[in-house]
Amino acid sequence: MDLAVSSPRGLGQEELNGELSPQAMIDIYRLMYMSRRIDDREILLKRQNKIFFQVSGAGHEALQVGAALALRSGYDWFLPYYRDRALCLALGISPTDMFLQAVGAATDPQSGGRQMPCHWSSKPLHIVSTSSSTATQMLHAIGCAEAGRYYSAHPEAAEKANGDYRQFAGVEFHGDEVVLACIGEGSTSEGEFWEALNTASNQKLPVIFLIEDNGYAISVPVEVNTPGGNISRLVANFPNFHFQEIDGTDAETCLRAFQNAARWCRAGNGPAFVHGHCIRPYSHSLSDDDKLYRSAAEREADAMRDPIHRMQMRLLRDKIVTTDQITELEHKWDQEVIEAADAALAAPLPQIDSISKHVYSEDLDITAPPFANENAAEAGSAPGKSKSSQGSAPKTMADLINACLHDEMRRDPRILIYGEDVADASREGVLGEAKGKGGVFKLTAGLQAEFGGERVFNSPLAEANIVGRAVGYAVRGMKPIVEIQFFDYIWPAMHQIRNELALMRWRSNGAWASPVVIRVPIGGYLTGGSIYHSQSGESIFTHIPGLRIAMPSNALDANGLLRTAIRSDDPVMFLEHKRLYRETYGRAPYPGPDFAIPFGKARTVRSGTDITLITYGAVVPRALQAAQLAERKHDISVEIIDLRTLNPYDWEAIAESVLKTSRVIVAHEDMMSWGYGAELAARIADELFEDLDAPVKRVAGMDTFVAYQPILEDVILPQPEKILQAIVDLKAW
Repeated sequence: MDLAVSSPRGLGQEELNGELSPQAMIDIYRLMYMSRRIDDREILLKRQNKIFFQVSGAGHEALQVGAALALRSGYDWFLPYYRDRALCLALGISPTDMFLQAVGAATDPQSGGRQMPCHWSSKPLHIVSTSSSTATQMLHAIGCAEAGRYYSAHPEAAEKANGDYRQFAGVEFHGDEVVLACIGEGSTSEGEFWEALNTASNQKLPVIFLIEDNGYAISVPVEVNTPGGNISRLVANFPNFHFQEIDGTDAETCLRAFQNAARWCRAGNGPAFVHGHCIRPYSHSLSDDDKLYRSAAEREADAMRDPIHRMQMRLLRDKIVTTDQITELEHKWDQEVIEAADAALAAPLPQIDSISKHVYSEDLDITAPPFANENAAEAGSAPGKSKSSQGSAPKTMADLINACLHDEMRRDPRILIYGEDVADASREGVLGEAKGKGGVFKLTAGLQAEFGGERVFNSPLAEANIVGRAVGYAVRGMKPIVEIQFFDYIWPAMHQIRNELALMRWRSNGAWASPVVIRVPIGGYLTGGSIYHSQSGESIFTHIPGLRIAMPSNALDANGLLRTAIRSDDPVMFLEHKRLYRETYGRAPYPGPDFAIPFGKARTVRSGTDITLITYGAVVPRALQAAQLAERKHDISVEIIDLRTLNPYDWEAIAESVLKTSRVIVAHEDMMSWGYGAELAARIADELFEDLDAPVKRVAGMDTFVAYQPILEDVILPQPEKILQAIVDLKAW
């Protein structure tokens, strides 16, 4: 017989749907065997100190190959985790590419030497970049499936994405595509897993959840991690699901299970849940030793179920190959693995100057977007300005944020808006009778009424769900604008923001991007906002590379900066101070649908000669009051710089002002210690020391929490009187 094998991507669907031919069985065995041998070669290289980490997929091969061959590489979408070597091999990632990542080579197509081995990524194969975080990819899978459904119903949105020069590849949608989300059984205890099941079930999304259950989460056995020791029993009551629990060491059983799951999903019935019981014959990683927590008898029992051994015995038992033939094949495949490893070891290593590449977008200069024309707009002649805006009455920050959202949704059909309570009304027929909610602060009012429930909708009360799904939308070319209802409750989403959203471009070496806008009401000065509705904390997020931060102080800036955020190709956190939403201060006429303000360009709110006062957000009007009092009562001229964006910030404007005044105050609402002002003060002292006539002074909130009682809140947060005292003291220094 001919012992040639098919390509690594596997077999024709028609061959797999019927009885497996001898050739098909050989091809399946090849993928499983090579996956194991790549693991073994990596283990050898690690012991020789030629690579730096190793985590294996041993024992999972049958389960993963079955999943890959039942689906379509480059057609369906895949959210794997770090054990999914055999899956990715079967989808088309080559052995050489796997070793390039293990080596950390510059030519590693998955991350350019930035990620550990087995952190998969391939845009052509639709394998979305994987992180080390467990369960986060479950929510990306949800957004990915939602994006596919949206494109199927709205081809104009896909056309827009395909024509967007900032995208690295076209947007594919087919109408019956499936998303595969893989997770180890131990990670099913993470909240993101349950949030993903919730949304997939509720929306009947075509997502296959693959649970790879090898009985352990590192050293924690399944019965300790999971009540009853079986995740299938816990999830059995989720509606709209196809459930199947299988022996994950039998390749054909696995293939048939995933074919059933794919048929269920492609037919529009809802999601599927395939729970495969496999083994882990090796330790969790080479940093682990399972002999420390597993008995010899248990390890021997697993060895008897080894999927490689079982598949080999089947080939021999069914007389598909002889002993000599299988030995010949295995020798040939061993040589392929050795050659792939040798090629990777000879590959060039990354250059030092590549470190900062892809932290932010290189395709859109966010500091000078071509559509920005702030000065023209402020003069009342913004390009593209509608006739109705000429001489229009001043609007609040809330009004102009809402106007910007309306404008941008009309411009780009890829834009979706969702979050908690952002819709006008979720139930059909209500809007004819009721006005609609449109957010707790009414900033999304009227959007659902104009654009429909497909584009503006309510999310579950789950912040990680909101941001994680947005990552999945964004990697497929959509433009999600999500709202976290209060900054105080953003923390469940921190994992998604720090480890996924901000890192997607850098860790994939520029292959993937997540241009999500996260709108977040922030801050105090509310008279009764108390601890959980008054928090600041912007410095925590400015510490995250890859994430842009804007924080406007007035209506016009809010409109222009939000438009820049939406049109940029980076993730942006857009901080909206609640106290400023409807303040008299900072109102402005509607500037038109093309008005934008570049990031990283501060605004001089007030010119002065004696002191530079650098601030942002709700402290801007308070600083202005203090500066006016300082001039009137003390003849001190204060220049106020409103940063407007905190990452990037306008260092040139700061340096120019300090050169003029030689005295600096940095003022912000958040607490003094470890606040945003500390970084500015340190850099000014470091780089502008010779221009200073006095130490850099900071004014900020107290190192405590915001109290409910107004007389306490007034003392905790910086007030004009406190800023004035700092001005007087610094001038006298």
